[in-house]
Amino acid sequence: MTDVNLGAAASAPDGLLDAFWAYETALMANDLAELDRLFAAGDDTLRGDAGGILYGHDAISTFRKGRGGALKRTIVSVVVREIDEDAAVVVAVTAPVTGGRGQQTQLWRRIDGDWAVEVAHVSLPAPAVNATVWRTVGTPLVAGAEAPELASQTVAVKDLFDVAGFAVGAGVPAYLAEAPLATAHAPAVAALLATGADIAGIARTDEFAYSIAGRNPHYGTPPNGAVVGGIPGGSSSGPASAVALGQASIGLGTDTGGSLRVPASYQGLWGLRTTHGAVSVEGLLPLAPSFDTVGWLTRDAWVMRAAATASLDLSRQVLPPSARFAVAGALTAQSTAGVSSAFEAAIETLAADGLIDDLADVDLGHIDDLFETFRVVQAAEAWATHGEWIVAHPGALGDDIAARFAWASTISAEAEARARVALAAARLSIEDALDGRTLLLPAASSVAPSATASPETIESTRASTLRLTCIAGLTGRPGLSVPALTVDGAPVGLCVVAPRYGDLGAVITGAKFHSALVPQAD
Repeated sequence: MTDVNLGAAASAPDGLLDAFWAYETALMANDLAELDRLFAAGDDTLRGDAGGILYGHDAISTFRKGRGGALKRTIVSVVVREIDEDAAVVVAVTAPVTGGRGQQTQLWRRIDGDWAVEVAHVSLPAPAVNATVWRTVGTPLVAGAEAPELASQTVAVKDLFDVAGFAVGAGVPAYLAEAPLATAHAPAVAALLATGADIAGIARTDEFAYSIAGRNPHYGTPPNGAVVGGIPGGSSSGPASAVALGQASIGLGTDTGGSLRVPASYQGLWGLRTTHGAVSVEGLLPLAPSFDTVGWLTRDAWVMRAAATASLDLSRQVLPPSARFAVAGALTAQSTAGVSSAFEAAIETLAADGLIDDLADVDLGHIDDLFETFRVVQAAEAWATHGEWIVAHPGALGDDIAARFAWASTISAEAEARARVALAAARLSIEDALDGRTLLLPAASSVAPSATASPETIESTRASTLRLTCIAGLTGRPGLSVPALTVDGAPVGLCVVAPRYGDLGAVITGAKFHSALVPQAD
């Protein structure tokens, strides 16, 4: 249900909201006669957008006839401010199907008993290049092949992948300054180009991809395309924001501990971490090779499935998807009360709709121990990968990531060895508990925190979320964040952790769940 804010008024003026929704229905149907009726007659009626102002009812009517219909959208929220009993301002936040958020402001007046728009202004998502989102862009940066599979799709490539002719910057200016130019595309990039997608540009990442927040002290924080003022999630922050803002249709990213699933959850996107090893990591700057995976961010399931199909070895995919599911109460408990409630309600709905009829509540072991095992192995590998460079470049990293690497540098060989033994045992015990089932859990522990949240809040949220996301990393399973939950108006992902090589099956399952949980526009 769309949120309607009336301010201090007890109710909107009689008939106003009916007229507003009649206008929206007519706009989506391109009902020109009804739209003409709902705009006030005369030369004083105004309509403005980024292209300028139209003066008068006739000019507005002519504009509508020539545009072929408005961009499809849904209304996210409506604010009404009454001027008097016969006049009001109505502001609507819109969600175009191409991504991002828009805004529509209208002055409505009751004329001879009927409501009509006297002044309207429409704002679409900003198309300008945002340097917090993009490192470099083109029109396109690299053109794809003449192939049908991903024709018309555009890709935001995380700044960890080789793109021929460009260096990898990894979110660190000092690293970029010394990096050589790539002589060939990474296979993950080449697969998308070969099937028709264009590379729109290279998008930002958290420093060395060692974060799930999405904040970069050198380039700034990319905007969250779904939550105004929220952090975007990382470390695939730039690709996620580019897709959410409608500036690309596919984000090519990586996921070690949640770097695709978390930004997808925070921004209402589809985000797939693939089975470990299912997509080549050649030409990818690593963080922790035992857990590093390649994957994608999209606005819909169809594009996700097309990107996955173009990139995966289909002969290894396990289909049809598993019809046996599991939840783990100890995992759900890592989430906020709002997220837990939304997740549990979704599971009840899916069961009632017959999409889940074989569900087990499983014990995966002590969650803190599992997280610590993941954390130690990840950190040891991160230091092995980047430690030498970091030591040679003091001060090159922001405080948060520098502190994380500093801790990683303290892990002894003995501690790493113990953690690797625990990792092998955890993989066996988790798989034994799941017994081939698909695990369902929240994709993140909370909605997107505010970009102004304290470092302590960000770190606490990170720790809770990693306790959820590390399960896929520990097992090497694929994990898909489905944009199916909402908490206080903000998106949260429902994560589908399928058996290994059940990547496409996860997308198929996720699409069915999404259809059941999210009201579909006619």
